[in-house]
Amino acid sequence: MIILFLANAGSIHTVRWVNALAARGHTVHLVHKCDDRPKDNAIDNRVILHSLKYSGKKSYLLNSLRLKQLHQKINPDICNAHYASGYGLLARAAGIKPLVLSVWGSDVYDFPYRSIMHKRIIVKNLQYADQIASTSISMADQVRKLLNDRDKEISVTPFGVDINKFARNFPNAKCDKKIVIGNIKTLSPKYGIDDFIKAIKILRENLIRDGKDEVAYSVVVDIYGDGPLKIELEGLISNFGLQEIISLKGRIPNDVVPGVLQDFDIFCATSVYESESFGVAVVEAMSMSLPVVATNVSGFREVVDNGITGIVVEKGQPEAIAEALRKLVIDKELRLKYGQNGRKKVEKLYNWDENVKTMVNIYQTVINSCLSVGENR
Repeated sequence: MIILFLANAGSIHTVRWVNALAARGHTVHLVHKCDDRPKDNAIDNRVILHSLKYSGKKSYLLNSLRLKQLHQKINPDICNAHYASGYGLLARAAGIKPLVLSVWGSDVYDFPYRSIMHKRIIVKNLQYADQIASTSISMADQVRKLLNDRDKEISVTPFGVDINKFARNFPNAKCDKKIVIGNIKTLSPKYGIDDFIKAIKILRENLIRDGKDEVAYSVVVDIYGDGPLKIELEGLISNFGLQEIISLKGRIPNDVVPGVLQDFDIFCATSVYESESFGVAVVEAMSMSLPVVATNVSGFREVVDNGITGIVVEKGQPEAIAEALRKLVIDKELRLKYGQNGRKKVEKLYNWDENVKTMVNIYQTVINSCLSVGENR
């Protein structure tokens, strides 16, 4: 089929979707604002790129005429707009049909509550779509709440992983005595990296207090990502005297993530906002057979089974994070057990190939439905 994909070309999530669809033989046109251009994640050369002229917040309306012209020229079977408050508005302003609208998180958790006008915009965008897609059940429920329609049909399309690429190589796993606790996230307030750092300080102090010096000095922390809080977090690490233990490794492209996760023993995700609606990084870690410590935001609660694939703790509570990490650093067998259970869950629910098939089936269902009521391409 011919798919018009309306999304941020700089996002790895967008890149993975369009590449997967193009690899399956579909003709994919990726339309993006000029300030949402591709970054360091390679887009398949079979994907046809279109950059819209205007940038900034007002561009979602200013670009509507050009999008309408592109839509008429491309004549796609389906349009999939990603992010309801931005590209969803652009699709509605351009009169694009048939439309699948994929919600991401902050667009339905944060944006609608800025003002009555913001909520009105998001509700209209959601109502305009022929089908809404959500990566999680919890976010689908949030959309129903916004629409005041508890029975609204919303397709759940998990953003899974390539289970062959994200697979732990146990025979070649590291053999040193270090216990590596890691995280791969943007260094922004949403992800609670400061709580993670505070938890490591508490963890180390508690282990030493309990006479477990050898374990305490074996713990190292690798945090991958970049963002606005980098300098602040560097200062926090320095103030705690943890420069030799905690390393801010910087941003990495998605294709090297499996190699990084291979060196981890525990994955720790400490997000504090409910707009963390799925947790792709956590799924990637579980696919690599890593035990997970995660805060109880909506997306993590859905992915991590407490006491089975990891430990779920109260968000914004470094003491609770430290205690959960303590259980795992002192018990290798528990780490292995949780990791194995996590891998099994990913294989069952978050196999990327199956997730893409689900999305293609949704496209086809919407196309057939629209044709049956007279909405032609």
